Amino acid sequence: MLPNNDFDNIVLGRRSVKVFDEEVKIPRDEMNEIIRKTTKAPSSVNMQPWRFVVVESQEAKETLRPLMRFNTRQTDTSAAMVIVFGDMKNYEYGEEIYSSAVEQGFMPQEVKEELLPTVLDYYMNLTRPQMNDIVKIDCSLVAMQLMLVARSYGYDSNPIGGFDKENIAETFGLDKERYEPVVIIALGKEKVPGRESSRLPIDKVVKYV
Repeated sequence: MLPNNDFDNIVLGRRSVKVFDEEVKIPRDEMNEIIRKTTKAPSSVNMQPWRFVVVESQEAKETLRPLMRFNTRQTDTSAAMVIVFGDMKNYEYGEEIYSSAVEQGFMPQEVKEELLPTVLDYYMNLTRPQMNDIVKIDCSLVAMQLMLVARSYGYDSNPIGGFDKENIAETFGLDKERYEPVVIIALGKEKVPGRESSRLPIDKVVKYV
């Protein structure tokens, strides 16, 4: 039973928390469960380009801290800092993804045989800026899903875009040409409640045609 199964509360009660309870840790099996549900987010042609680095140990946090600019409170107090990267060669998993869909009965074999070569050819011939646009959209969707799933488990979050994107992949042993940093999600239990914030009225953000 999840701590919070009230969708309105999950969405409307979410706040960007800057200071977390340092005593709270997220068990590894629970974190895996949260991320497993998080990866149910949609992605272009189901290529699932998101990759996660979960920074939870004190040693790893000390490695991350110099890259965080103005967001050191979250780094120091959160249960984990989840770095979301976009895999620029995500299509290398295309065969595995589509074969699994066939095995599980989600896709007929003939559809896979017709669709996958077209998808792979298209993706492999994208320019870097084109692929970057795709992974940024997909990873933004998964990041929002991560925050909402975590809230359903009773955890708070803070999305962070202000960090050293040039060096963060290599700092954690990843190929910076392949893995594009998108966002970091701080997770934990709030110690200082996040502030409420206002939103523009609907008539300022929606146009019906």
